[in-house]
Amino acid sequence: MPCTLHLKTGRKYGDMKEGRKIELLSPARNLECGIEAIRHGADAVYIGAGRFGARQAAGNSVEDIAALCGFAHKYWAKVYVTVNTILKDNELADAEKLIWQLYEAGADALLVQDMAVLRMNLPPIALHASTQCDVRSVEKVRFLASCGFTRVVLARELSLKEIADIHQACPEVEIECFVHGALCVSYSGQCYASQHCFSRSANRGECAQFCRLKFDLQDADGNVLLKGKHLLSLKDMNRLEYLEQLLDAGVCSFKIEGRLKETSYVKNIVAAYNARLDSILARRPEYARASSGCSSPMFRPAPEKSFNRGFTDYFLFGRTGDIFSFDTPKSMGEHMGTLKEVGRGWLVVAGFKAFHNGDGLCFMGHDGQLQGYRVNRVEGGRIFLYLENGQMPAVRVGTDVFRNYDQEFEKTLAKESAIRRIKVSIGFSETDNGFRTTFTDEDGVESSVLTEWKKEPAKSSQEANIRTQLSKLGTTQFEARDVTVNMTSDWFIPSSVLSDMRRRAVEALEARRMECYMRPAKGTAAVLNYPQNELTYLGNVMNAQARTFYRDHGVVRVSDAFEIQEPDGAVIMFCRHCLRYALGACPKRKGSVKLNEPLTLAGADGRCFPLKFDCAHCQMLVCANSDEK
Repeated sequence: MPCTLHLKTGRKYGDMKEGRKIELLSPARNLECGIEAIRHGADAVYIGAGRFGARQAAGNSVEDIAALCGFAHKYWAKVYVTVNTILKDNELADAEKLIWQLYEAGADALLVQDMAVLRMNLPPIALHASTQCDVRSVEKVRFLASCGFTRVVLARELSLKEIADIHQACPEVEIECFVHGALCVSYSGQCYASQHCFSRSANRGECAQFCRLKFDLQDADGNVLLKGKHLLSLKDMNRLEYLEQLLDAGVCSFKIEGRLKETSYVKNIVAAYNARLDSILARRPEYARASSGCSSPMFRPAPEKSFNRGFTDYFLFGRTGDIFSFDTPKSMGEHMGTLKEVGRGWLVVAGFKAFHNGDGLCFMGHDGQLQGYRVNRVEGGRIFLYLENGQMPAVRVGTDVFRNYDQEFEKTLAKESAIRRIKVSIGFSETDNGFRTTFTDEDGVESSVLTEWKKEPAKSSQEANIRTQLSKLGTTQFEARDVTVNMTSDWFIPSSVLSDMRRRAVEALEARRMECYMRPAKGTAAVLNYPQNELTYLGNVMNAQARTFYRDHGVVRVSDAFEIQEPDGAVIMFCRHCLRYALGACPKRKGSVKLNEPLTLAGADGRCFPLKFDCAHCQMLVCANSDEK
């Protein structure tokens, strides 16, 4: 049974789908998480290598990144690797070597903060300006584009209008924006609190989460205005309802935060955003997904069931009062109702959702602290709790109750929970010496198999069996969209022959797709000066090559990074979150109260941090206390 394979050259990647390419970008803690992100609908993932990533605890071997690229590229999904810490002089050679290894492993782009990378001998790999670059102006975007960056990750704090203005001014630059996950209270790349307090640099992947600690807020006379609250802790971002507005503002990549999050979190959140994007693009043909295939989850996505501190759209439409989470930095989960009754070892919650054995519930106790318990059993509406000391918590009827662990939901996510398939059209026809089957996928990539076979009239119709056998795509990445059979007579064709043709056609199509895949092009550099002629410690310059880079682009004076030399009384956080606003004391609002300033944050360890308010730029500044030196 001789078999001949014919491959049709597919169109180049990027021309196969009409419309502006739209990308759902997921975090990947590790190889497993990255694979599941793609299965659940991500068009791209970002992952940390073994070194030089801004989440030091989320490093991965080059071998694992290569394996992830191999899986992702089957769906024409991309893999971006974070090399976004600031670098020491003695690390530059190792960073350059790593970049080459990542390129050879198949990485599609690098997320970069340190401009020393641009002075390295680089492979032809695309560069994305990390959010650590503090990108929030047209001038900064233009400069980065002139340096060869093809994409910028905008600061989370920008409004929809600010995003649209940047895209309108720089339409050639890809815009990536965060849409979901934990929020840094300071502009990314501009937070030095962890370095100042714990000698752990956030710009080198060692953030100690200073912003999630408890503080007292004191006035000028030392009076405590707020005591023991998480005054710098923000809720989590959730822009699921605003994806279409962001699309129209010019965003091409929707980024989910969370390179330290577990796989179940990624599955749930990616599936939720994937479904929303699909529903939007179904009626907006001017946009198209950036990768191939359709993901079918085996569960109903519910972002509120995964780790969250409550949700906020975070300045997308301007300042609102719902961005902070003063009571706790821990996950609250989904709101289940209010406390209706308290008994001996049990609670009754008034709500429309049911608790189950093994769930976790939480609420704020009398003392203002978050109380969390595991559900032992549920009987007749009563929720019996596991109590270590047998004592019921002190809690008032009417208190909001949340479920921060849904055991049944987590069990579902722990198993296979999504299938992703690329649709193919299958054609079957006869030739002079046998038969041909042709597989054409949704991107126009095609494979064709010829089989020589003696034609003999069949005793019964063969068409149904041909369709059945050729459609059995099983665990492959493909799914039959339709099967067309075109024969002059009803010839007998054994199922074994059809199965062999199908197998060969699938293998050829898989190989051809990988051949057709093209990594994003490297950007071209022009000559533009940096928007400022002086760089303070905010420039995060830690090595000689970065210093030379900025001088080559018109910067006259370049100061050392905070990590090298901490300025006396420096600002260690630049925040859009404002405590004056939260307390009703914003001078821009009518009827605001007046506080006895200056205000100070006092930590549990006795250290104090003066606050300044830059109303012209609508920022709160957290300062180091120069008296500590």
